[in-house]
Amino acid sequence: MIKHRAKILSLVLVLGLAFPLLADEGLWPFNMLPKDYLKAKFKFEASPEWVKHLQLSSVRVGGGSASFVSPEGLVLTNHHVGRGAIQNLSSKERDLMKTGFYARTRAEELKCPGVEYLVLQEIEDVTALVQGAEKPGMSAAEASEARDKVIAGLEKDVADTTGLRGSVVPLYSGGLYHLYKYKFYNDIRLVFAPENMIAFFGGDPDNFTYPRYDLDISLFRVYDNDKPLATPHYLKWSSAGAREGELILVSGNPGSTGRLNTMSQLEFIRDTSYPFRLASLNRQRALCQEYAKKGEEEKRIAARSLFGIENSLKAITGYQSGLLNPKLMAKKAAEEKAFREALAKDPELSREYGGAWDEIAAAQKAYLSFFVPFSLFERGQAFNTVYFNTARSLVRLAMERTKPNADRLKEYRDAGLPSVKRGLLSPAPIYDEFEAVKLADSLAVLKEQGGDAPEVSWILNGRSPEEAAQALIAGTKLKDVDVRKKYMDGTLEDIYLSADPMIKLALLVDPISRGLRLRHEREVASVETQNGALIARAMFKLKGTKIPPDATGTLRLSFGPVRGYVEKGRKIPFQTTFAGLYAKSDQHGNKDPYELPQSFLKNRTRVDFNMPINFVSTADSIGGNSGSPAVNRKGEFVGVLFDGNIQSLPCNFVYTDVVARSVLVSSQGIIEALLKVYDAKPLADELRRR
Repeated sequence: MIKHRAKILSLVLVLGLAFPLLADEGLWPFNMLPKDYLKAKFKFEASPEWVKHLQLSSVRVGGGSASFVSPEGLVLTNHHVGRGAIQNLSSKERDLMKTGFYARTRAEELKCPGVEYLVLQEIEDVTALVQGAEKPGMSAAEASEARDKVIAGLEKDVADTTGLRGSVVPLYSGGLYHLYKYKFYNDIRLVFAPENMIAFFGGDPDNFTYPRYDLDISLFRVYDNDKPLATPHYLKWSSAGAREGELILVSGNPGSTGRLNTMSQLEFIRDTSYPFRLASLNRQRALCQEYAKKGEEEKRIAARSLFGIENSLKAITGYQSGLLNPKLMAKKAAEEKAFREALAKDPELSREYGGAWDEIAAAQKAYLSFFVPFSLFERGQAFNTVYFNTARSLVRLAMERTKPNADRLKEYRDAGLPSVKRGLLSPAPIYDEFEAVKLADSLAVLKEQGGDAPEVSWILNGRSPEEAAQALIAGTKLKDVDVRKKYMDGTLEDIYLSADPMIKLALLVDPISRGLRLRHEREVASVETQNGALIARAMFKLKGTKIPPDATGTLRLSFGPVRGYVEKGRKIPFQTTFAGLYAKSDQHGNKDPYELPQSFLKNRTRVDFNMPINFVSTADSIGGNSGSPAVNRKGEFVGVLFDGNIQSLPCNFVYTDVVARSVLVSSQGIIEALLKVYDAKPLADELRRR
């Protein structure tokens, strides 16, 4: 017994090196907060009431975050998070991206079609139920299917019994499973958006940099039964903003991180996934830039895609820089080696967990053999048009709803159907010429990558990619919402007998896509989940849950002080001011991308130049945190996160607070702009209402 305890103690000491918790690292689930750490380091006690209030004040918005900031359903997020809705409300005659928007009355607030907000109500640990579906002797794929049936039942039960939307979330690669229960709202209206010039001041050159000078905000209002939502859970405004050295806490929905990935997974991402994605994004950027040269309207149409492409390019390049850094990879390799060697010293632990890394490595090799066709077909990268996405959704909806709920593709189970149907019926504008250009280019990629594969000849049917794209776009009737609704409400027979060329394309592609999806699930995803869970269980035995799980697109809390940093011997201040904004514009002759909108130019003498506009913090963040509210100890709103500096991007894999920073818009700067630039005192007063 003494000998065994000594082994465990030795193992714990080694794992302290293998899984270090660096500084204020962590994107923590709200039901797993490191309260003892917060109390010990910051003398801050996160009471259950404080945590619950922040949870219910936080909003999930598509791939981003937001928060309630008034008792009348007012929601604040980033301009770039609300960008899609703003663009959908724009037209050639009324470009809200260029002019900005402010509804001075409730009647002027604009409905945003297809937008949905989710508010997390409750988290339930369902690990025992989900993992209980696994039986001895099951293969990884069989265990995955068994878990999925339980998960489908849990999610359906939430909808049936509570009216909420349930989502079972795997944490620690399947080491834990938590059931998230959301209240959802779909009557969302635009209240305020600044001009894109100031929301994205500095453009792509300044993206992921600091110092920054951006008013990257937008405000929407949630309606319920055609009235502004009355909510007791909203964030009260801090007129003092954030002070240097002050602790702030950030509540948001970070997308994904890979800090607990194995070396083989990191190497696959570095050598295969990221290069493929970067090549695709570079090609799409060139395409959009060329299309934008055709005229002002084409430039406006291309801008939506171009923003996302350039943002992804810069982000992925930054993420990859971490994986290309020999020191970072050596550190990750040493941590993994220490963990595996420690386990190997205990025969029982080694027998139970020791083979997990090799199984995951084998899955990466298997994935390599079909990664490209999987990306082209199942992920749809060969068919880059909203029309194909719509057609595929209609085809799969018709096929999947005839099956029992637990046997359907995940996205077509009862829990997700309202979102699928709402997206299909969105009246958002579609621009056929641009869709044809995108589709032609992606079909050209299919032809280049597919070689002599029969699927390519079936799809192109002797036509060039350009000819095929033109015929598909010209022939489809899916722009008409009524046509989409007819298919959505119709039968599988209606889909099979459809003459719509885009529906026919989706039908042609679907068996290939499903086959690749099934292969990925059986040979890769299920193996990663099964063995990732084994690694997690080994970690739990020796470290508990002191290491935060990787981000999963669900609500998390991070924290850290407001603090500048030193870069190449130069001290970078913790905040920027309106003085710096105007100075930078002047320095560049007020030319794009440092051109200020007329609203800022004409009100220059009214603005307090000493007022902060942006600031930085060590609080952990990643893509998906955009729009996250930052609060002080009192739970007051002090800013909204909109970016990270370039040094923060490798934190996707290894967190550090030496120079990595999250970048936020100051609560003080927001009020200053509303009052002095936009003459929006009623809106500023609503925000400041106590």
